[in-house]
Amino acid sequence: MAPLSDIMEKQPRLLSSKLFHKHRQVEVTLNRGDLAWKETESRRKRSSDVSNVSAAEGGHVVQLYEIVAVRNPEEDDQGGTEAKRSSKPKQHSQLHPHAFTVSYVRRTRQHQWRCSDVTFHCSSADLRQQWIQAIEEQLSLFTNRPKSLLVYINPYGGKRRGKRIYEQKVAPLFRRASISADMIVTERADHARDHLKTEANLDKYDGVVCVGGDGMFSEILHGLVSRTQTDHGVDQNQPEADLVACPLRIGIIPAGSTDCICFATVGTNDPVTSALHIIVGDSQPMDVCSVHHNNTFLRYSVSLLGYGFYGDVLTDSERNRWLGPARYDLSGVKTFLSHNYYEGTVSFLPSEDDVGTPRDKQQCRSGCHVCQHKHKHHEVSEEKAKLDNGTYDSNGWCVIRGKFIAINAANMSCACPRSPKGLSPSAHLADGTTDLILVRKCSRLDFFRHLLRHTNKDDQFDHSFVEVHRVRKFHFQPKHEETTSLEELSETGKKTTFSPICSSPSTCSYAVAHSNWNCDGEILPQAAIRVSVQCQLISLFARGIEEQQQ
Repeated sequence: MAPLSDIMEKQPRLLSSKLFHKHRQVEVTLNRGDLAWKETESRRKRSSDVSNVSAAEGGHVVQLYEIVAVRNPEEDDQGGTEAKRSSKPKQHSQLHPHAFTVSYVRRTRQHQWRCSDVTFHCSSADLRQQWIQAIEEQLSLFTNRPKSLLVYINPYGGKRRGKRIYEQKVAPLFRRASISADMIVTERADHARDHLKTEANLDKYDGVVCVGGDGMFSEILHGLVSRTQTDHGVDQNQPEADLVACPLRIGIIPAGSTDCICFATVGTNDPVTSALHIIVGDSQPMDVCSVHHNNTFLRYSVSLLGYGFYGDVLTDSERNRWLGPARYDLSGVKTFLSHNYYEGTVSFLPSEDDVGTPRDKQQCRSGCHVCQHKHKHHEVSEEKAKLDNGTYDSNGWCVIRGKFIAINAANMSCACPRSPKGLSPSAHLADGTTDLILVRKCSRLDFFRHLLRHTNKDDQFDHSFVEVHRVRKFHFQPKHEETTSLEELSETGKKTTFSPICSSPSTCSYAVAHSNWNCDGEILPQAAIRVSVQCQLISLFARGIEEQQQ
């Protein structure tokens, strides 16, 4: 690391003063890219904080784009602040009574961020005002920062803590950053979706924030995308339609039973971290899959489309909602013991070489070079085509027929605390592709080995019965098509039987004709679907998962 003195000298200097911080005189310098300070006395304390504040030769550097706010503590109206401040020693403040406080992002552990304060004391009110004005002028240059937000809160999701999490942990940070927020507490399912589609005056806002789990995010996604297409005259029922990207970014404050999308885009399910990503105006583009049955639009998906195993787990769990999150574990065991397979045809349009492969171990991280631009798709090279198992038609589509225990399409890694690497560890957020994972008919023991690899670091695709393809589009046609309504699911599920536990697939009984699709936690009873990846259709208030600091 370069000495702090070199950093301070190389940056274009805007303002520099000798101020006081924690009873010590410090030289504070505002540059065009950062705020730096170092002690002028010979005795210099070394900082042990794990943060983005670089410490070198007794000094510190904060990047300007990670400064949350600057304020005069005397005008701070947040409850309890005055009482805390009055208890601090004031020896140095008698000579330098005029102070200003800078709030900034501090990294802790496991991708978590916290808002920290540093207070400097000046000899005059004019000097203090000069510093506050200079820092505020630099912050005003970050036009990507939101000033007005529309916030939807699901009060029922997860452990019913959404409203409390927002009011206690998020709203104070928004106020500190001078962000105004209009809050709507949802009263029913699809309340947020319907409000966004028809009523919300989106011209007033710089972004939309959802406080809840993945289901709440899906509501915001569908409302915002549908509203955008309606405003631009795009027919969502046309499978080949080029959808218009949403102009507003979406922020996620995790408060649900599952927060996989937040975990896969930030690296942690922590409300304070997500709030700070929103405040500093981070932007992470994200692909969205549009799902159609014939010429009818069904749903959008940003994480997992799962047929077979994951579809059966979700279908069974819907009958046990009274169990809460534990219903997924129970349904998972029941589905595993049933060990059904499904016959059908998968057709897909492969990706190009420039987006890599699902097994290249290039994880999508903040500043990912693969996701830096929208990919313009061309014809697939002959070399790549030869690597895929299956036959190709005249349009370059690969066609695979078989018997499958699971067909999964992962738009992102689908990582979560239970599966830190996810279903497809090398999937990218914004490359215009999805990773299509085909798990063919195999023994129950082999399928268990495959599932087990979701929880460890072994290559989960390294099985003869598993193949994975990076694709732009795919279709699935079941051998025996049968459409089941959502109302019929509870009746058909009661007839599920368990096959004998065995290691040989030939002795197992498979009596179910078709499964349902699990679309980001929602059931799609239509088995035959067409899926297209819409490249970078939305953007999140997120930076992507940062590489862990040592």
